[in-house]
Amino acid sequence: MSQAPTKAVPSGIPSGSLMVQMQVELQRYAPFAQMQSAHVLQFVRHASQAYYAPGEAMLSPESGPVQHLFFVRQGAVSGQRGMAETAGGFHFEPGDFFPVGAVLGARAVTASYTSQGDTFCLLLPAEQVHVLAQLSAPFADFLNRRVAQFLALSRRALQVAYSSQTLSEQSMETPLAQLKRRAPASVSPDTPLQTALELMHQRHIGSVLVCDEGGAVLGILTRHDILSRITLPQLSLSTPIGQVMSQPVHCLTVADTAQQAALLMSRHGVRHVPVTEAGRVVSIVSERDLFAMQRLSLKQVSTAIRAAQDVDTLRVVAQDIRRFARNLLAQGVAARQLTELISHLNDVLAQRLLQLKAEQHGLDERRACWLAFGSEGRGEQTIATDQDNGLLFVSDDPERDRPRWLAFALDVNQALDACGYPLCKGGVMASNPACCLSAQEWLEAFNEWMEHGAPEDLLKASIYFDFRPIWGDATLVAPLRELLGSHAARLPRFMRQMAENSLRSRPPLNWLGAVEGEKNAAGREGIDLKLHGTAIFVDVARIHALAHGISATNTRERFEAMGRALQVSAAESEGWISAFEFLQMLRLRVQMEAAGDGTLPTEQPNWMALDALNDIDRRVLKESFRVARRLQQRLELDWLR
Repeated sequence: MSQAPTKAVPSGIPSGSLMVQMQVELQRYAPFAQMQSAHVLQFVRHASQAYYAPGEAMLSPESGPVQHLFFVRQGAVSGQRGMAETAGGFHFEPGDFFPVGAVLGARAVTASYTSQGDTFCLLLPAEQVHVLAQLSAPFADFLNRRVAQFLALSRRALQVAYSSQTLSEQSMETPLAQLKRRAPASVSPDTPLQTALELMHQRHIGSVLVCDEGGAVLGILTRHDILSRITLPQLSLSTPIGQVMSQPVHCLTVADTAQQAALLMSRHGVRHVPVTEAGRVVSIVSERDLFAMQRLSLKQVSTAIRAAQDVDTLRVVAQDIRRFARNLLAQGVAARQLTELISHLNDVLAQRLLQLKAEQHGLDERRACWLAFGSEGRGEQTIATDQDNGLLFVSDDPERDRPRWLAFALDVNQALDACGYPLCKGGVMASNPACCLSAQEWLEAFNEWMEHGAPEDLLKASIYFDFRPIWGDATLVAPLRELLGSHAARLPRFMRQMAENSLRSRPPLNWLGAVEGEKNAAGREGIDLKLHGTAIFVDVARIHALAHGISATNTRERFEAMGRALQVSAAESEGWISAFEFLQMLRLRVQMEAAGDGTLPTEQPNWMALDALNDIDRRVLKESFRVARRLQQRLELDWLR
């Protein structure tokens, strides 16, 4: 390891033992832990070490194109941008690299870097950075996709931590291509029924696929179809199977995962899913295959919910939703998939409950639509979630019909509370007359909130505009979706107010750019991951969705559409999503640790102690807050100038 000529720490030429010692030290950090030993040694050989006194300037825009990539070995470094950006600085600790963007872009830095305390850095020449990036894929990937790489490392560490609970379970993230392939029984559409039924009998199977000459799936005939489609109509067994097959058939590809297969089966009530490759069916996955992968499966939980005949049974099954989510977290399943699965199972439970209560109250579900708001409306529920719902009903005289729907809604809200979904303290529930409205009343309410923009209107918009139908006639909400898609963007005052409202909560970064929490009653420093974390991303995504007429309510889908609308690079929009989903993952971890006994955490369910974070999580948390800050800066530039 050479020494920097101007900031040298005298030590002579390092010995072989010192080189090895340095290698071991570096491999405590990403990406060195993922790199080959020879590549780590190459970094050590070509790097120089430099010392900086407390408060010493290290880099500035006036320094010209950056000549070295800095790795903080000891001490800390702060960065402050120019007057154009007033949202604060950023902070680098041991194990951090900087300035990555300037080195890769062969340009000067846009911020001023200053040492905080006695600081030692390893400096790798820019030309050696490019050489090492060509040799080491982990090094190159890390420099180009820091947030995503940190997120993957964090998930891997979490999976290891929980692995003792799931040694006998295969990950639901397993691609279907890796499951044992079972050649599906298939016939052509002109095959006589007798031939197809004989094939099913001979192979002891419950279904047969109907495929074209190229192997593409056209339809399916199952044992359950035989009675209604063949026996009762008294069809001749010479009838071509193409005339009685069920279609279309829900298929997945070899690139899809077991989790996606389980979700598809649960949503559509099917037991088998054909797997295709290049459009040709190559295998079939069954619910039994998925049962073998999990002690507690999505299909088992959703089936138990749909079979429940009373609230008491649903209250018991609701506990399985949280146990299932914990199992998947242990397998390293991503936050997006976890929250999607939790929201899906919560939907199934609510739908079953609504069906039971509608029958008891003698109500027709075709005359109403039950709406989910907030996180449930976005399909992003964690396990500590209260109720945010409303009811849209069809009526030519709302005052006459409302009492009956309110009684039904109160019954449902109380039953959901008994199942572990607490009543909303803010009253955002269908049993509140303000949330039980006719279609025209909902339109008038939405329009009034946008036109007036009072503080309470902005709060309502941030909750109600993330709506999703989960029971009843979903077509009834189409006018609401059309109103949001066309009207909000034409109201600059409302958009400005929404932006101002969202900027009242800032990422917990101090002026140096370091994470800074608040102390709780026990004296531990921590942060509210929802209030100062995920809520910022949700607000930004919602505002841009309204501005660009994006109909999606899910935050990830909104960011994807927002990236296309703003024409930003894929890497930038992926950074938004990765940062948001990392914070979601931390929320899930906090809640599941608090709910280890199967109960729901009620006090500060999103509060995380900073001293509970490992090195990787601490770094990606800081990166995520930086992303949140940049998104807020974009809001300020777009609507507050």
